[in-house]
Amino acid sequence: MKPKNVTRRRFLQTAGIATALAGFTASDTFANRTNEIPEIEKDLTFLFQGDSITDGNRGRNNDPNHIMGHGYAFSIASRIGADFPQAGFSFYNRGISGNKVPDLEKRWQEDTLNLKPDVLSLLVGINDVAAVVEKNPSAKDLGEFEEGYRKLLTMSKQANPDILFVLGIPFVFPVGARKENWEWWKNETLARAEIVRKIAKEFAAVVVDFAQVFEQAADLAPIDYWIWDGVHPTVFGHELMAREWIRQVSSSLTFLKNYSYS
Repeated sequence: MKPKNVTRRRFLQTAGIATALAGFTASDTFANRTNEIPEIEKDLTFLFQGDSITDGNRGRNNDPNHIMGHGYAFSIASRIGADFPQAGFSFYNRGISGNKVPDLEKRWQEDTLNLKPDVLSLLVGINDVAAVVEKNPSAKDLGEFEEGYRKLLTMSKQANPDILFVLGIPFVFPVGARKENWEWWKNETLARAEIVRKIAKEFAAVVVDFAQVFEQAADLAPIDYWIWDGVHPTVFGHELMAREWIRQVSSSLTFLKNYSYS
């Protein structure tokens, strides 16, 4: 029998190789990666907007150790920033826990337009659903949700006609407290998901169907492995979100095709 330390060392080496293959091959260099980026895709500003799922307990100052939070926005920014250090990319996270579409509208100028994003990633809607299910006075109906959501994109498009929108599909699963009034949670979320899809077509946006990703992942492990309370992803869930975001956005940003997620 081989010593445990040898077996462990070989396992770690194998795991390291597998991890590398999930992104770039060993022959890649920083220079080569950056040279593969079209000039039009350099110096882009990426902005992640939304609620607590995007917020990820991010820092509220300029501390670079915490500024992107600890969720999918962090994972996306960390790998792109590390793999393309000479591309001049900038990353911002302005998600705020508890936010609904009306909350975003109130701070859109300061937290979105003033940052002049080239790529705007938006995931919002589950708190709008919660307001309805919990009969909160702030609840808005579907028409108001659609009007407010569209207004956010319209303002952004007016500020930057070339902006790329990346719209995340809101999701919910029957875990924990979400099991109560489950049909209500599900139907209200699905209705808003359809609105997001509709608006995405109008604005030629990239759609990231996070709900479908988690549904497929549930075949491999229980849904609470990925979404611990029915709404907020676990560490593993955020990783799935990051991979799907990169996969879908690669259809519009060619340099992202360097990543090879199966």
